Amino acid sequence: MAIYTKGGDKGKTSLYDGTRVSKDSLRVETYGTFDELNANISLADKFCESKRNKKLLQQIEYKMFFLQGEIATEKRQHFIDNSKIITDADTHQLESVIDEYTAKLPPVNSFILPGSSTAGAQLHVCRTVCRRAERLFVRLSKDVEFRPELERYINRLSDFLYIIARDEDYEDLLNNVTDNVLKIYQRYQAKKDVR
Repeated sequence: MAIYTKGGDKGKTSLYDGTRVSKDSLRVETYGTFDELNANISLADKFCESKRNKKLLQQIEYKMFFLQGEIATEKRQHFIDNSKIITDADTHQLESVIDEYTAKLPPVNSFILPGSSTAGAQLHVCRTVCRRAERLFVRLSKDVEFRPELERYINRLSDFLYIIARDEDYEDLLNNVTDNVLKIYQRYQAKKDVR
């Protein structure tokens, strides 16, 4: 099967429910930005050192399909009847991770640089793309009614990405400290053995 249909050659695309719209419509721009976010999350999960963080991000990647699908549907009930949807349970799961990681990480009392590790830096890219997607979603929401559950999930998602970035940076810091201590110890042992 060919990946091209030629249906968009005149600047139109089909939404999930078959409705044809302009490719530069705010709805397409919004779900397209969440698609961009999802690709960035996929990249971030490849850089993560923590197996748990990889798994959490991969779960988000699947949820993003449902989020994008609902945004990409004019006839909301059509999507709800034919797909999984984002629920408040999904938002609570994000909040649970945010609360757990906030409690275990050192407190932050000022602005931080966006990532001291590769994974942390990429997760901050995700966070900023998420905020841009959220701004587009808010603009679209002025003309299109969305379920409040979707709005809550989107708002919490950037906080989740921020805390996962902090966790990856913290783990990277601990690993570097451990590596440096081991190197110092090995140099000390080598000098001791020479005597």
